[in-house]
Amino acid sequence: MARSQAKSKDENSDYIDRLVHINRVAKVVKGGRRFGFAALVVVGDQKGKVGFGHGKAKEVPEAIKKATDDAKREMIRVPLRDGRTLHHDVYGHHGAGKVLLRTAPSGTGIIAGGPMRAIFEALGVQDVVAKSQGTANPYNMVRATFDALRNEQSPRMIASRRGLKVSDLVTRRKELNTETE
Repeated sequence: MARSQAKSKDENSDYIDRLVHINRVAKVVKGGRRFGFAALVVVGDQKGKVGFGHGKAKEVPEAIKKATDDAKREMIRVPLRDGRTLHHDVYGHHGAGKVLLRTAPSGTGIIAGGPMRAIFEALGVQDVVAKSQGTANPYNMVRATFDALRNEQSPRMIASRRGLKVSDLVTRRKELNTETE
């Protein structure tokens, strides 16, 4: 129904929440229609932790509160480079929705549409280029974006898995950049 963005900050926590989507649903009963609401909310600390939640209720504020509580329970940590962008390009999908997230140089900003923008703002990413294909459904776009973010790995994680030093990986990245130019 309506896709709006709201931002609020809890007094007792450092999390910000972004309302991504509200859907009004109707149940047909003997006396007419009963309306209910479903809310999709993204919550993050702007330092690399983010989560999303879905809540349903008879009233909008109650649905938003349920979604916010769900999002806080389902948070994930995403490694960020310099606290402003992703470490590498990453791909994610859910259902028909496909998402490509690319790192960006400083000053680029958040180039992303719809629900992805809310996720990056809550996550604390300042520079990213994102492209979504296959669906305009906000639920599938959010899930596809989270699938991509779960695949994000820092150089420290990759180095420990390969048994190398982080400096070896970083110099290898610089060597590859000079060879391609």
